[in-house]
Amino acid sequence: MGFYDLSKVERNLLVESINQEIENDLMHSNSLSIFKYFSDDDTYIRKTGYLAIGKIFYAQTQLQSSVFQVLNELIKHEDELVRQTVINAAGEIGKFHFNKIQHFMDTSLFDAHHRVRNAVIGSIKKMGERNPEPVLAWAKTYLKHPDKEIRREICHGIELRGRTYPQDILPLLKELEFDETKRVSDTLIHVLGQIAYKKGCLQTVITHLNTWKNKGLIEKALDEIVDVHERYKKFAVLTQQEAIDYIDVNYKPH
Repeated sequence: MGFYDLSKVERNLLVESINQEIENDLMHSNSLSIFKYFSDDDTYIRKTGYLAIGKIFYAQTQLQSSVFQVLNELIKHEDELVRQTVINAAGEIGKFHFNKIQHFMDTSLFDAHHRVRNAVIGSIKKMGERNPEPVLAWAKTYLKHPDKEIRREICHGIELRGRTYPQDILPLLKELEFDETKRVSDTLIHVLGQIAYKKGCLQTVITHLNTWKNKGLIEKALDEIVDVHERYKKFAVLTQQEAIDYIDVNYKPH
Protein backbone atom coordinates (compact mmCIF):
# COMPACT_ATOMS: atom_id res chain seq x y z
CA MET A 1 0.00 0.00 0.00
CA GLY A 2 1.44 3.36 -1.05
CA PHE A 3 1.77 6.48 1.07
CA TYR A 4 -1.22 8.19 -0.53
CA ASP A 5 -3.36 5.08 -0.30
CA LEU A 6 -3.46 5.79 3.43
CA SER A 7 -5.87 8.17 5.11
CA LYS A 8 -4.55 11.53 6.30
CA VAL A 9 -4.49 10.30 9.90
CA GLU A 10 -2.62 7.16 8.87
CA ARG A 11 -0.13 9.21 6.85
CA ASN A 12 0.55 11.49 9.80
CA LEU A 13 1.14 8.50 12.06
CA LEU A 14 3.47 6.95 9.50
CA VAL A 15 5.48 10.16 9.20
CA GLU A 16 5.85 10.30 12.99
CA SER A 17 6.96 6.67 13.02
CA ILE A 18 9.52 7.21 10.25
CA ASN A 19 10.90 10.28 11.98
CA GLN A 20 11.26 8.39 15.24
CA GLU A 21 12.88 5.34 13.67
CA ILE A 22 15.39 7.48 11.79
CA GLU A 23 16.19 9.45 14.93
CA ASN A 24 16.73 6.19 16.82
CA ASP A 25 19.07 4.98 14.09
CA LEU A 26 21.15 8.15 14.32
CA MET A 27 21.27 8.03 18.11
CA HIS A 28 22.67 4.48 17.98
CA SER A 29 24.97 4.92 14.95
CA ASN A 30 22.78 2.58 12.95
CA SER A 31 21.33 2.80 9.44
CA LEU A 32 18.88 -0.12 9.18
CA SER A 33 15.69 1.94 9.30
CA ILE A 34 17.23 4.74 7.25
CA PHE A 35 18.18 2.26 4.56
CA LYS A 36 14.70 0.75 4.65
CA TYR A 37 13.05 4.09 3.97
CA PHE A 38 15.71 5.42 1.58
CA SER A 39 15.27 2.32 -0.61
CA ASP A 40 11.47 2.20 -0.53
CA ASP A 41 9.75 2.02 -3.92
CA ASP A 42 7.29 4.74 -2.90
CA THR A 43 8.59 8.23 -3.72
CA TYR A 44 6.72 9.76 -0.79
CA ILE A 45 8.18 7.32 1.72
CA ARG A 46 11.67 8.19 0.51
CA LYS A 47 10.77 11.90 0.68
CA THR A 48 9.58 11.52 4.26
CA GLY A 49 12.91 9.85 5.00
CA TYR A 50 15.11 12.57 3.60
CA LEU A 51 12.98 15.35 5.10
CA ALA A 52 13.37 13.63 8.47
CA ILE A 53 17.16 13.74 8.07
CA GLY A 54 16.97 17.48 7.35
CA LYS A 55 14.76 18.19 10.36
CA ILE A 56 16.95 16.19 12.71
CA PHE A 57 20.12 17.82 11.39
CA TYR A 58 18.86 21.29 12.33
CA ALA A 59 16.95 20.39 15.48
CA GLN A 60 19.48 18.07 17.10
CA THR A 61 22.97 19.32 16.41
CA GLN A 62 24.47 16.55 18.54
CA LEU A 63 23.38 14.08 15.85
CA GLN A 64 24.97 15.92 12.90
CA SER A 65 28.09 13.74 12.89
CA SER A 66 25.86 10.65 12.84
CA VAL A 67 23.93 12.12 9.90
CA PHE A 68 27.12 12.55 7.86
CA GLN A 69 28.36 9.11 8.85
CA VAL A 70 25.18 7.50 7.51
CA LEU A 71 25.02 9.62 4.35
CA ASN A 72 28.67 8.93 3.54
CA GLU A 73 27.99 5.22 3.98
CA LEU A 74 24.80 5.07 1.92
CA ILE A 75 26.03 7.23 -0.98
CA LYS A 76 28.17 4.23 -1.94
CA HIS A 77 25.26 1.80 -2.03
CA GLU A 78 24.53 -0.03 -5.29
CA ASP A 79 20.81 0.82 -5.15
CA GLU A 80 20.23 4.04 -7.11
CA LEU A 81 17.14 4.83 -5.01
CA VAL A 82 19.32 4.95 -1.92
CA ARG A 83 21.92 7.18 -3.57
CA GLN A 84 19.14 9.41 -4.95
CA THR A 85 17.63 9.83 -1.49
CA VAL A 86 21.04 10.57 0.04
CA ILE A 87 21.42 13.45 -2.42
CA ASN A 88 17.96 14.75 -1.59
CA ALA A 89 18.82 14.59 2.13
CA ALA A 90 22.11 16.39 1.46
CA GLY A 91 20.13 19.02 -0.43
CA GLU A 92 18.06 19.72 2.68
CA ILE A 93 21.27 20.37 4.62
CA GLY A 94 22.73 22.42 1.78
CA LYS A 95 19.92 24.95 2.01
CA PHE A 96 21.96 26.52 4.79
CA HIS A 97 25.26 24.61 4.92
CA PHE A 98 26.32 23.99 1.34
CA ASN A 99 30.01 23.63 2.21
CA LYS A 100 29.21 20.61 4.35
CA ILE A 101 27.54 18.64 1.54
CA GLN A 102 29.33 19.93 -1.57
CA HIS A 103 31.28 16.69 -1.93
CA PHE A 104 28.03 14.77 -2.38
CA MET A 105 27.08 17.01 -5.28
CA ASP A 106 30.56 16.88 -6.82
CA THR A 107 30.57 13.09 -7.00
CA SER A 108 26.90 12.45 -7.74
CA LEU A 109 26.81 14.88 -10.65
CA PHE A 110 28.70 12.09 -12.44
CA ASP A 111 26.69 9.16 -11.08
CA ALA A 112 26.00 6.39 -13.58
CA HIS A 113 22.24 6.55 -12.94
CA HIS A 114 20.02 9.36 -14.17
CA ARG A 115 17.90 9.28 -11.00
CA VAL A 116 20.87 10.30 -8.92
CA ARG A 117 21.97 12.98 -11.37
CA ASN A 118 18.41 14.32 -11.45
CA ALA A 119 18.45 14.46 -7.66
CA VAL A 120 21.51 16.71 -7.92
CA ILE A 121 19.58 19.03 -10.25
CA GLY A 122 16.63 19.08 -7.87
CA SER A 123 18.94 19.79 -4.95
CA ILE A 124 20.66 22.63 -6.83
CA LYS A 125 17.22 24.12 -7.40
CA LYS A 126 16.12 24.03 -3.77
CA MET A 127 19.53 25.00 -2.38
CA GLY A 128 20.00 27.80 -4.91
CA GLU A 129 16.66 29.28 -3.97
CA ARG A 130 17.58 29.47 -0.26
CA ASN A 131 21.39 29.65 -0.26
CA PRO A 132 22.34 31.11 -3.64
CA GLU A 133 25.82 32.54 -3.14
CA PRO A 134 27.82 29.33 -2.54
CA VAL A 135 25.56 27.20 -4.73
CA LEU A 136 25.86 29.48 -7.77
CA ALA A 137 29.61 29.87 -7.24
CA TRP A 138 29.86 26.06 -7.28
CA ALA A 139 27.61 25.78 -10.34
CA LYS A 140 29.74 28.26 -12.28
CA THR A 141 32.76 25.96 -12.05
CA TYR A 142 30.94 23.37 -14.17
CA LEU A 143 29.61 25.60 -16.95
CA LYS A 144 32.62 24.91 -19.17
CA HIS A 145 32.88 21.23 -18.30
CA PRO A 146 33.73 19.07 -21.34
CA ASP A 147 30.74 16.80 -20.70
CA LYS A 148 27.72 18.39 -22.38
CA GLU A 149 25.32 16.70 -19.97
CA ILE A 150 27.04 18.32 -17.00
CA ARG A 151 26.70 21.75 -18.63
CA ARG A 152 23.04 21.05 -19.41
CA GLU A 153 22.26 19.79 -15.90
CA ILE A 154 23.88 22.81 -14.26
CA CYS A 155 21.96 25.17 -16.56
CA HIS A 156 18.73 23.42 -15.60
CA GLY A 157 19.62 23.33 -11.91
CA ILE A 158 20.04 27.09 -11.48
CA GLU A 159 16.69 27.85 -13.11
CA LEU A 160 14.58 28.07 -9.94
CA ARG A 161 16.69 30.84 -8.42
CA GLY A 162 16.34 32.73 -11.69
CA ARG A 163 12.56 32.67 -11.64
CA THR A 164 12.58 35.17 -8.79
CA TYR A 165 16.05 36.66 -9.12
CA PRO A 166 17.04 36.41 -12.79
CA GLN A 167 19.90 38.85 -12.23
CA ASP A 168 21.62 36.19 -10.10
CA ILE A 169 21.85 33.59 -12.84
CA LEU A 170 21.98 35.59 -16.08
CA PRO A 171 25.78 36.06 -15.91
CA LEU A 172 26.11 32.27 -15.57
CA LEU A 173 23.71 31.62 -18.44
CA LYS A 174 25.71 33.98 -20.62
CA GLU A 175 28.67 31.62 -20.27
CA LEU A 176 26.67 29.16 -22.39
CA GLU A 177 25.49 31.46 -25.18
CA PHE A 178 27.95 30.02 -27.70
CA ASP A 179 27.69 26.40 -26.56
CA GLU A 180 27.56 24.31 -29.73
CA THR A 181 25.64 21.37 -28.23
CA LYS A 182 21.95 21.52 -29.12
CA ARG A 183 20.81 19.89 -25.85
CA VAL A 184 22.64 22.59 -23.93
CA SER A 185 21.42 25.50 -26.06
CA ASP A 186 17.85 24.14 -25.96
CA THR A 187 18.00 24.04 -22.16
CA LEU A 188 19.47 27.54 -22.08
CA ILE A 189 16.59 28.84 -24.23
CA HIS A 190 14.08 27.03 -22.02
CA VAL A 191 15.57 28.56 -18.86
CA LEU A 192 15.57 32.07 -20.34
CA GLY A 193 11.87 31.64 -20.98
CA GLN A 194 11.22 30.37 -17.46
CA ILE A 195 12.89 33.34 -15.77
CA ALA A 196 11.14 36.07 -17.77
CA TYR A 197 7.45 36.03 -16.92
CA LYS A 198 7.21 37.09 -13.26
CA LYS A 199 7.03 40.67 -12.00
CA GLY A 200 10.01 42.74 -13.14
CA CYS A 201 11.79 39.74 -14.64
CA LEU A 202 11.23 40.44 -18.34
CA GLN A 203 12.90 43.81 -17.99
CA THR A 204 15.92 42.26 -16.27
CA VAL A 205 16.26 39.50 -18.86
CA ILE A 206 15.98 41.82 -21.87
CA THR A 207 18.48 44.28 -20.39
CA HIS A 208 20.95 41.44 -19.97
CA LEU A 209 20.28 39.96 -23.42
CA ASN A 210 21.27 43.32 -24.85
CA THR A 211 24.82 42.46 -23.76
CA TRP A 212 24.82 39.04 -25.47
CA LYS A 213 26.23 38.55 -28.96
CA ASN A 214 24.77 35.27 -30.27
CA LYS A 215 21.93 36.71 -32.37
CA GLY A 216 20.61 33.33 -33.48
CA LEU A 217 20.25 32.06 -29.93
CA ILE A 218 18.79 35.36 -28.72
CA GLU A 219 16.09 35.23 -31.40
CA LYS A 220 15.11 31.73 -30.29
CA ALA A 221 15.12 32.84 -26.66
CA LEU A 222 12.87 35.81 -27.44
CA ASP A 223 10.45 33.49 -29.26
CA GLU A 224 10.44 31.23 -26.19
CA ILE A 225 9.86 34.18 -23.86
CA VAL A 226 6.89 35.32 -25.95
CA ASP A 227 5.53 31.77 -26.06
CA VAL A 228 5.89 31.36 -22.28
CA HIS A 229 3.79 34.46 -21.73
CA GLU A 230 0.96 32.67 -23.53
CA ARG A 231 1.52 29.21 -22.01
CA TYR A 232 1.73 30.64 -18.49
CA LYS A 233 -0.75 33.46 -19.00
CA LYS A 234 -2.46 32.67 -15.69
CA PHE A 235 0.80 33.37 -13.88
CA ALA A 236 2.53 35.92 -16.12
CA VAL A 237 2.46 39.58 -15.09
CA LEU A 238 2.23 40.75 -18.71
CA THR A 239 0.02 39.51 -21.50
CA GLN A 240 1.73 38.00 -24.50
CA GLN A 241 1.11 41.16 -26.52
CA GLU A 242 2.50 43.36 -23.75
CA ALA A 243 5.62 41.17 -23.68
CA ILE A 244 5.98 41.49 -27.46
CA ASP A 245 5.58 45.26 -27.26
CA TYR A 246 8.15 45.52 -24.48
CA ILE A 247 10.68 43.43 -26.39
CA ASP A 248 10.12 45.42 -29.60
CA VAL A 249 10.94 48.66 -27.80
CA ASN A 250 13.69 47.51 -25.45
CA TYR A 251 15.64 44.77 -27.17
CA LYS A 252 18.45 46.47 -29.04
CA PRO A 253 20.45 43.96 -31.11
CA HIS A 254 24.08 44.79 -31.82
